[in-house]
Amino acid sequence: MLLRLTIRDFVLVDRLELDFQRGFGALTGETGAGKSILVDALAFVLGERADTGWIRAGAERAEVSAEFEVADSSAVIAWLRELDLECDDGVLILRRVVDTNGRSRAYLCGSPVTVQQLREVAEALVDIHGQHAHQSLLRREVQRSLLDEHAGLMPLAEEVATAWRQWREAQSQLDAASAGADAIIQEREQLEWQCRELSALGVSADEWDGLNVEHKRLAHAASLADGARFALGILSEEEGACEGQIDAVVRRLDDLLAYDAGLGEIAAQVASAQTELAEAVSALRRYADRMDLDPQRLGEVERRIEAVLSCARKFRVAPEALPALLDRWQARLSALGEAADVELLAARVASAHKQYDAVATRLSKSRLKAAKELGDAVSRVMQQLALGGGRFEVGLVPVEGGASSGLEQVEFRIAGLAGSEARPLAKVASGGELSRISLAIQVVTAKAASVPTLVFDEVDVGIGGGVAEVVGRLLRELGQERQVLCVTHLPQVAARANWQWQVAKSAQDGVIRSRVETLEASARVEEIARMLGGVEITEITRRHAREMLGGGE
Repeated sequence: MLLRLTIRDFVLVDRLELDFQRGFGALTGETGAGKSILVDALAFVLGERADTGWIRAGAERAEVSAEFEVADSSAVIAWLRELDLECDDGVLILRRVVDTNGRSRAYLCGSPVTVQQLREVAEALVDIHGQHAHQSLLRREVQRSLLDEHAGLMPLAEEVATAWRQWREAQSQLDAASAGADAIIQEREQLEWQCRELSALGVSADEWDGLNVEHKRLAHAASLADGARFALGILSEEEGACEGQIDAVVRRLDDLLAYDAGLGEIAAQVASAQTELAEAVSALRRYADRMDLDPQRLGEVERRIEAVLSCARKFRVAPEALPALLDRWQARLSALGEAADVELLAARVASAHKQYDAVATRLSKSRLKAAKELGDAVSRVMQQLALGGGRFEVGLVPVEGGASSGLEQVEFRIAGLAGSEARPLAKVASGGELSRISLAIQVVTAKAASVPTLVFDEVDVGIGGGVAEVVGRLLRELGQERQVLCVTHLPQVAARANWQWQVAKSAQDGVIRSRVETLEASARVEEIARMLGGVEITEITRRHAREMLGGGE
């Protein structure tokens, strides 16, 4: 629901901060006081086209922000997550600015967004109904969703959409296979011989590195053996070798320890070197014993390396990439094998079409029943709203071949207002009639519809008396389900509100400004009395106002 609206330098408003309540609220005031300015400000922050004419005279820019409680709106929260946005404590803040150059900027939770993104999230937050306001109920997709939600058909509608996607995907695969059958056969034949060649080579993911290591060792076997023998001679086997020299040093230091114990640490270090040298000499002997020249094995390794390099050059990849290349080709070959099976694909298309037709037919039957019930219910409410003779219908227009939304389009129609023939809602109703028809639809579908805040502007145009009382009663009933704000000049409507604001103009230093006041009990009596008419408000008028307010309890 809408929690707060903050307005800066918007038309006649310099600074205004409004805290909204739950239920049904009425916005009243003298004609020309600026009641519609608040609706325009709300529409602006919700993504309405920016207009420099909205900037208050003398100001550099107009700014409006709106705070919404969205903790219970999983759809809005999910939408925000897709944009990597988060709202604090379940409160979403929308902000919009327009400057005198006509440049408009939009923000969600402090982050810049496009106006289109602002509109997208706004559609899930507020619906404005009025003669000059955007009407979501005129859009066919909204009409369809409203019917399906009201009838509890959303799960079935989603099932239809899924079946449609599966059918179309299967058909696309069949079309591609049929159109490119020759190309598929050619590609498959090429992949088959390529896979045979790589499979015959049988190179594994780690073999290439092992071959290179082994080749380097075999190719330099003579040098390695000579080096090992040279090291053994210097360290141990030749006259004056290191090993014998160190042994002599160890013995001499051991003799000198009797004269100076301070040589103990040095003697220990030399003895440690003697031990490590002996281990190194032993390891060198073992290495030299194993180091035999093997020209045959060297030839085998070189031939294997050349085979791998030749294959890698042919397929233009690095030698180590050959195993992964074979995996990709085998996967592609498997996919082509399936894609080339036109009969199998055709069978899948038929099965998917059958599944779609089955669930779509179930949805159509359910929609047909729900359309009749919704049409009758809205028609009954319309009779109470000075729309006598008008009949509301929910038409189901067949869609050839079906669509992701089902076998038909949903179309709201009205009959009896401009002729007997039922025609689309957008082509029949005037602004005032459209507002009242929307009110009737919203009242009937209140528990199913998802938009939590409704704004009605001019719903009482051309009505009065008992019909006005009905409008007030219906708005109050609607306020039990959702948050409702109504701009009205009828006391019968305002008296039914749970809370009420009064808009008035004031002049300060020659500048006209609009101000909004929250009305308490006594102030509401005065405002309702003013709305009842007459230049002078009498006690009788006040008594009548109190009676009307009492009737709204």
